[in-house]
Amino acid sequence: MTELRTSPKDVFLHLLMMVTLYIGVISLIALSFAYVDYWHPDLLNYYPGNILDTIRFSSSMLIVSFPLFLLLSWFIQKDLRKNPKKHDLRFSKWLIYLTLLVAAITIIIDLIQLVNRFYAGDLTLPFFLKVLSVLILAGAVFGYYIWDVQSEPHKSKVPGIVGWASSFLVLGMLVLGFFVAGSPAKQREIRMDERRVNDLQMLQSEIINYWQLKQVLPSDLDQLKNKISGFIPPRDPETDSAYDYKVLAPFQFELCATFNSPSPFGSTKSLARIPSPYDKGYYNSSNEVWDHDAGLKCFERTIDPELYPKPSQPAIR
Repeated sequence: MTELRTSPKDVFLHLLMMVTLYIGVISLIALSFAYVDYWHPDLLNYYPGNILDTIRFSSSMLIVSFPLFLLLSWFIQKDLRKNPKKHDLRFSKWLIYLTLLVAAITIIIDLIQLVNRFYAGDLTLPFFLKVLSVLILAGAVFGYYIWDVQSEPHKSKVPGIVGWASSFLVLGMLVLGFFVAGSPAKQREIRMDERRVNDLQMLQSEIINYWQLKQVLPSDLDQLKNKISGFIPPRDPETDSAYDYKVLAPFQFELCATFNSPSPFGSTKSLARIPSPYDKGYYNSSNEVWDHDAGLKCFERTIDPELYPKPSQPAIR
């Protein structure tokens, strides 16, 4: 009996389908982790990362990869119904068993982490939910492809049922992402506010440097211009207007900006409420120094001369 040969088309379809499968599963795991961190933050995690970035990027990968995975699966199933012998192609079997191996290793590592965290006394609800999400996703992939290699999927309705079930799951995760992260327009507003906070941080740093060198606060932001370093005070990214600055006392000043929306996670029980002893003042979800509501917000700052002494000048020779 002549063995059916693998055509370049078969290699392309099967290989690309598996790649999109891996991307989709990784995206779903990343999204589930982000949602767990959003609703159940780990109080021992000082570096949770940017949840919104994770949701945006993972959702983007899922929106592109999953429909392509469904389309490729449909083409392969259609081809199998015309030529059932292609179910036994060696290349296809190798890819399926490789996927089974990856899924099995993922489950094993997941269980090892579960036992290890149990011995460390760190078996928290967030960690348990993350382990459960990996087990469910990896287990579903493992179970389906075990069934695939032991049956004739082109004669069964199981692939269609799995396709609809996975579609509802992906759709639910994406809708949840819009609920947590907001619409694209809302995300742009948040990024504008992030830019404003970064600008205010930069201005604050330059004002402190100015005070350290001259022992007096600048009367306005234009005095911070430096032709040597090239520093120019930033302006509001949307209105192109200068940020409000006012000297309140010899050691006290305020910086103001108008924000589109409240700080990310600022009004919920989330990462914004996790104190970090290593926080250096950079804008992130764990920094309350720059928390703000929508509208005009002024940040008052008082310089402590002992914390910011005048730098000693080198002796002139």
